Amino acid sequence: MISVGNGEEGVPPSLEWKFSQVFGERAAGEEVQEVDIISAIEFDKSGEHLATGDRGGRVVLFERIDGKDCTLRKDQEKRDYPASLHPEFRYQTEFQSHEPEFDYLKSLEIEEKINKVRWCQTANGALFLLSTNDKTVKYWKVQEKKIKKICDMNLDSSASARNGKLSGSIGVATDFVFPPGGFPSLHLPVIVGHETNLVPRCRRIYAHAHDYHINSISNNSDGETFISADDLRINLWNLEISNQSFNIVDVKPVNMEDLTEVITSAEFHPTQCHTLAYSSSKGTIRLIDMRQSALCDRHAKLFEERDTSGSRSFFTEIIASISDIKFGKDGRHILSRDYMTLKLWDLNMESCPVATFQVHEYLRPKLCDLYENDSIFDKFECCLSGDSLHVATGSYSNLFRIFDCDSGRNEATTLEASKNPMRRQTQTPSKPIRSLTSLARSRRRGAENLNVDANGVAYDFSTKMLHLAWHPTSNALACAAANSLYLYYAEDIPQNEAASNQ
Repeated sequence: MISVGNGEEGVPPSLEWKFSQVFGERAAGEEVQEVDIISAIEFDKSGEHLATGDRGGRVVLFERIDGKDCTLRKDQEKRDYPASLHPEFRYQTEFQSHEPEFDYLKSLEIEEKINKVRWCQTANGALFLLSTNDKTVKYWKVQEKKIKKICDMNLDSSASARNGKLSGSIGVATDFVFPPGGFPSLHLPVIVGHETNLVPRCRRIYAHAHDYHINSISNNSDGETFISADDLRINLWNLEISNQSFNIVDVKPVNMEDLTEVITSAEFHPTQCHTLAYSSSKGTIRLIDMRQSALCDRHAKLFEERDTSGSRSFFTEIIASISDIKFGKDGRHILSRDYMTLKLWDLNMESCPVATFQVHEYLRPKLCDLYENDSIFDKFECCLSGDSLHVATGSYSNLFRIFDCDSGRNEATTLEASKNPMRRQTQTPSKPIRSLTSLARSRRRGAENLNVDANGVAYDFSTKMLHLAWHPTSNALACAAANSLYLYYAEDIPQNEAASNQ
C-alpha cells in the first residue's frame, strides 16, 4: 500500500467523478481548427489559476471563482443555494505567446505551438509564467492595470460629436465655434482611473540555447532558476538572465551514429532545489544531484525495470519510451508514463516500480497497425493527485483513466471527455482480461476488429487525450479534448458504499 500523508499506510478513498465545466465546447459536426487545439495544461501551486497553451501559440488563463463572491458567513446565509464545494473557473485573459518563425541558417520552420506552460511564484499581485515552443522559452508577467481616461473637460465632446462639430483633433482644421459670450470659466481636465484590465508583458526571452526541440521546462523550488530540456541536453537558467545558461546534462555522443537514447522529459524535485529527474527513450529514469559536479553526466540513481520475460519484439523499445514524468507533491514518488503503462516509483527503490497500471492493454495485439499510422509515437501525459493517492492519464477516443495507488486494487475508472463522463465508463482491469494467445485466437476467428477494445467498446485513434492536469489541493481534473477544455471533480464514496456497489 502507498503511505497516506503522515506516513501511515491506508486505503485511498473511492472517488465518484462528475462533470464541472467546459470551455470552448464545439457543436456537433463543427470542424476544429488546427491552431485552436490545446497542447499544454497547468495549474499553479495554489490551484487558484489554470493556464492552457495551444498550437496557435496562444496562452489562455483562467481564475478560480468559487467561494470568492461570498466570503463572510452572513453573506453565505443569505444565499438561497449551496456554495460550490469543488473548484470552478472562469476565463481571465489570453495573449499571443509565440509567433511562427523561420531559421534561415538551418532552413527550418519553427512552429508557434506551445509545448509546455509552467507557473512561477507570484509577486505583488502579478502572475508569472513560462511558456515554450520548440526553440524559445519566454517569461511572462500578467498584471492588472487601470485604464485611465480624461474627464471633466471644458468641452462636452460627446454633444459636439453628435452635432458633427468634432471630426478630428481640436485646432484650425475643425469647425468648432465658441459659444456666445465664451466660457464662463476654464478648469483643468481630470485623469480618472476606470475599469482594470489584465496586461501581459514578456519580461525575458531565453533563445538560441537548443539545437533540438524543447520537450520540457521545469521550475526550481528556489524560485530563481528553471531548466529546459531537448532531446540531448538539459540547460539551467536563471530567471533574470536570458543571455546565458549552463548545460548540466549532455547525452550527445561524439559520433551521432552511436546515439542509442534521447531525453524525453525532465522535472525538478518539488522541494530539493539540487535534485532533478529526467527520463529517456529506453524507459529509464535518472535522478541527478547538481551538487556532485557542474556537468551531471553521472546519475545519483537509475530507475529501470528489467525485462525478465525474454519476449522482445520490434516494438519493445518503442513502447518502453517514457513520454512524461511527474514528481509527487511529497517528493518521494515519481510517476512515469510509457505507451502502454503508468508506473509509480519510490525514490528509495530503483529496481522496480511500486505499482504498474495497464492503460490500454487491449492495444498490444494492434501494435503493427499503431506503428503504420504513427499512433505508437503519441506522447501521453500523466498526473498525480495532491495527496499522491490517485494517478491519471489519457488514452484514445478522448478517454482518460484514473487509478488508485493501492496495490490491492486492480481497477481503473474510465471516463470520457464530455458533459456525460460516465457514458463510456468501464471498470478496466490493470491486467488484461484474456491472455495474448486467446486474443490472437479470437482475432483469427474474426471476433475482434481494429476499432473495438477488450470490453467490446469502440475506440478512435484520431481522438486522443494527451494533456491533463490534477488540481493541487482538490480532487479535480482538467483535460483537453482537441480545442475544448473539460473540468471534472470527484466526491469521496464511503468505503462500505463503494464495496456494496462493487
